[in-house]
Amino acid sequence: MRSFFFNILFYILTAVFAIACVILSFLPTRKPIMLGLAAYTKTMLWLMKVIAGIEVRVSGHERLPEKGPYIIAPKHQSYGDGFVMFSQFFDLSFVTGDHLEKFMTLKRILQKVGAVVVDSCGGSDARDSLQERAALVRKQGRKLLIYPEGHLSRIGTHHRYRKGVYFMYEDFNCPVVPVATNLGQRWNQNDWTKHKGIAHVEFLEPIEPGLSKDEFMDMLETRIETRSLELLDLENLGALNPDDIGKLSENKVALAKRIGREANEETKS
Repeated sequence: MRSFFFNILFYILTAVFAIACVILSFLPTRKPIMLGLAAYTKTMLWLMKVIAGIEVRVSGHERLPEKGPYIIAPKHQSYGDGFVMFSQFFDLSFVTGDHLEKFMTLKRILQKVGAVVVDSCGGSDARDSLQERAALVRKQGRKLLIYPEGHLSRIGTHHRYRKGVYFMYEDFNCPVVPVATNLGQRWNQNDWTKHKGIAHVEFLEPIEPGLSKDEFMDMLETRIETRSLELLDLENLGALNPDDIGKLSENKVALAKRIGREANEETKS
C-alpha cells in the first residue's frame, strides 16, 4: 500500500509542479524556476520518507570543494537520485539526453534551467555540443550534474562508464566529485514497488584536475562502484538480488547505441 499511495502522489505532484515550472519559466530570471525545482525535489524526499518509508541519509558534505564550479558524478540507480541531488544544491545544472526535448513542456523547462542537452546517440557531434553548452555553465559558475553511466543501473550492477564526463572534466579544469549510493535497494530504477528502509548517498573524495583519460575514468569508476557496493544493506535487501552484485549490465538499447557510435567514429576516422 505504501508503494501505491507514493506512486499516485508522485505522478499527481509531478504534473502539478511541471505546470508550475512552465509558468515560472516565463519570468525573466532563472531563480524562480530553480526555487520551484527545489520545492518539488524536497517534497518528493518528504514523500519518500513519510509515505514510502525510505529514509535518505546524505553524507560527505565536508569533502565538497568550498569555492568555484565543480562536476558532480553520481551512481545512477533510481528515479529518486535526481531528487536527492537537487535537494542538496541550489541552481544546479545537469546533463540529459535529447529524448526529453520531444515533450514540449519539458523542453521549455530544460531551456530555462540551463540544462546541458546532448544527443543521446553520442559520437563526436554530441561531444562538441556537450563541450559548448557546458562551457556556458562553467562561465556562470554553476555546479554541473552528470551521470557517468548514462543509464539507470539495476541495483548491484553497473553500466560501462561513458567518456563524456572526462571531456567535461578536461574542459572545465575543475574537480569532479564522485557520489556513491544504495538508493536502488529502496527504489530500484523506475520500479513501481518501493522498499522501506534506509538509503545512503555519499559524496566521495573529489578527483582533482590533471589526470589522463584512462587514469581519470579508472579512478572515477573504482571510487563510485567500490563504495556503492560497500553501502549495500545485506540485512534488508529490498530490491537487491545478491546474484547481481558486481555484474556489468548493458541492455539491448545501450548495446545498439554503443555499436552504432563506434561504427560512426570508425567511418569518420
